[in-house]
Amino acid sequence: MRCRRSSRPRCLTMMCYALRRPSLTCCGPDSPSRPREGRVLKNITIADVAEALGVSKTTVSRAISGKGRIGKETRERVLAYIEENNYKPSIIAKGLAQSKTYNIGVMMPTEYHIADLPFFQSCLFGIQEVAAGENYDILLSISPPGDTEQLKRILSNRKVDGVILMRTFVKDLQAELLGETEIPFVTIGTTDAQGALQVDSDHKNACRELTAYLLNKNLRKLVLVGGDKRHVVTQKRLQGYREAFLECGLPVPDNLVFLNMEQPDVLEQKLEQILAQGVEVILCMDDMLCGRVLKKLRTKKIPVPQQVKVASFYHSTILEQNVPSVTSLSFDGKELGQTACRRLMEQIEGKTPERVTILGYELVLGDSTE
Repeated sequence: MRCRRSSRPRCLTMMCYALRRPSLTCCGPDSPSRPREGRVLKNITIADVAEALGVSKTTVSRAISGKGRIGKETRERVLAYIEENNYKPSIIAKGLAQSKTYNIGVMMPTEYHIADLPFFQSCLFGIQEVAAGENYDILLSISPPGDTEQLKRILSNRKVDGVILMRTFVKDLQAELLGETEIPFVTIGTTDAQGALQVDSDHKNACRELTAYLLNKNLRKLVLVGGDKRHVVTQKRLQGYREAFLECGLPVPDNLVFLNMEQPDVLEQKLEQILAQGVEVILCMDDMLCGRVLKKLRTKKIPVPQQVKVASFYHSTILEQNVPSVTSLSFDGKELGQTACRRLMEQIEGKTPERVTILGYELVLGDSTE
């Protein structure tokens, strides 16, 4: 765990990245990096190599794959020619030869809020970066958490070599479906599904750390507002909150825990009740909820942190511009995506990667809890 002090808002610019790798071009021996001015180049094929060397296409294919009977001298001559001409085998032909599609499926839930987009964008960029380095493309599918039809169609049509699930659920039908197959898959989040490789942030310990920090300031009335209780991350965050009270020798105030608060009108009504109780701290499970809580406090002219302190279990650009700065937990979404894709690639290649990978977090101390 790392800790840093945030005293003033910062401004970040978000960028969108296309989920595709750059096309491959062929450059001749006179210019290995780029063509000479005025020269038109084209991608050469196995047929071109065979014709240039006076051998069959089968011979060229055997030389490239290293399989089948072929003389050493012929093989070396073929390999020297394709290296000299920067030959790139067709990804389709290569896939057919190796029984691979060179695609990975990424399943993203439809029930996300606009506030979740920066997180998913960071994860996708991390996945794309690693996949492109392995000559893989991404097949992105957006579907409801309880819907497996799109995933079944992708699997039955053999469109991908592996799958990454970007969110896990307490009852996770997509993970259960993948667990019944032999296709490699990774979840970004914790799951009990059979055969899953798991990559997750240390949400439980992060939330325990932040909650304990507040309790150690002699604050006791800590209200917790959270989102969908079907999400595994919601349960992990709740577990961290509860453990902090128990480790401090205090009873867990279950009467101050409110989940399924993602709908604005539901949260609005609950906040009216919460504020009437004279609470000391409102802990929010994510940045979207925190933003709405802060807006409500401003509307009611309740000063933060003088009258009510506020903290978030997730830090993002939504909270960057807030004054006062918000105490929160920071997780690296891009690193999650990169690690998930690396684990998937290792499994596709027949290796035995770690079954569970837990990444760290950073506690960002702001003025909202002073």
